[in-house]
Amino acid sequence: MIDVFSGNKGEWSEPYVLLKLLADGELYLGDGRRNKIENLILPIINIIREEQNGIRKYGYSSDNSRVVFDLGDENELQAVSVADFKRYAALLLKEIKRNNGQKGNPTFSIPNVESFLRQIGCTRLSTRSLSKSDIHIVVRDIRAGVCPTLGFSIKSELGSKPTLLNASGATSFVYEVSDCNEQLKKEINSLFNSRGSKDIRARMAKIAETGCLLRFQGLDSQVFFNNLTLIDSRLPEILAEMLRQYYSGQAVETEELTNRMCVDNPNGYDDSNGHHFYEYKIKRLLCEAALGMRPAEVWHGKYDATGGYLVVKQDGEIVCYHLYSRNQFEDYLFMNTKFDTPSSSRHHFGDIYETYEQPGKFLFKLNLQIRFS
Repeated sequence: MIDVFSGNKGEWSEPYVLLKLLADGELYLGDGRRNKIENLILPIINIIREEQNGIRKYGYSSDNSRVVFDLGDENELQAVSVADFKRYAALLLKEIKRNNGQKGNPTFSIPNVESFLRQIGCTRLSTRSLSKSDIHIVVRDIRAGVCPTLGFSIKSELGSKPTLLNASGATSFVYEVSDCNEQLKKEINSLFNSRGSKDIRARMAKIAETGCLLRFQGLDSQVFFNNLTLIDSRLPEILAEMLRQYYSGQAVETEELTNRMCVDNPNGYDDSNGHHFYEYKIKRLLCEAALGMRPAEVWHGKYDATGGYLVVKQDGEIVCYHLYSRNQFEDYLFMNTKFDTPSSSRHHFGDIYETYEQPGKFLFKLNLQIRFS
């Protein structure tokens, strides 16, 4: 019995990208605000996707009117008109937008599109690879005069906003709470919101109200600390201050938090010549996170997604960002991400606690998560 395709909006976006790009025959590069750059177009030669029964490679007939592919097992080449790809891409987009799954279950099936996907050799909605690349595309780069194979991670705006840097035990930043005592610790740790969760912002406000200061001490994970230091030696303390401001309610968007750092200049950089120290460093972090850096794994600077991101916009249009146009890629990440609050109970942060090694020394943890906005 053949399993029915079922997935959420993000998972259904992966075959949509396949159909839409083969229908269009070209990639548009995007600017920092997700707009197409009309004069930066990459013609598509092939699209390569990993299926359950092997690698599927799609190309075009000599007159570009048909998509040509094989189904493996030494079958003859198959050909389906580009018009069919356009029709089913439009239908799939309509169904993705219309469906929300059922209560408590965000997954759904689209039978009237599934038959076409099976016809063209699709055996799954989304890839299961450990790589960050969901799809590979051979493009003709007219500027460079080459035809590289680029790996892309697919980010869809059709469903819930994906994370760029996931929270974990490794992403906890540790601060010393100055002038704290046992009574104050109990008072602050008793603050919960109406849902029964730790009220991190109320706790931060109480810490500030009592005149206590948070002094950055380090990270729970030496691996993540070293990863950040590899990117930039001052990055751990820069992020620690941005986290403090975020949880204090000063700002949410990455760009706004970074702008506040530029104004405050806590690291005391010489900005007399207009250098954008903080923006440059944060953009590097976002780019490394997008292309392979994971907090709990040692990072050597080698990228998984060899091309970058394909972004499915809410209107169904697709723009790409890759390392050939690094400035636009970094601008996109910088202008379209925000700091986010993960589960404080799951990741064990937001409580003041006293250290066993140094009685009378009180510590407090904040956790980093960055999500697309």
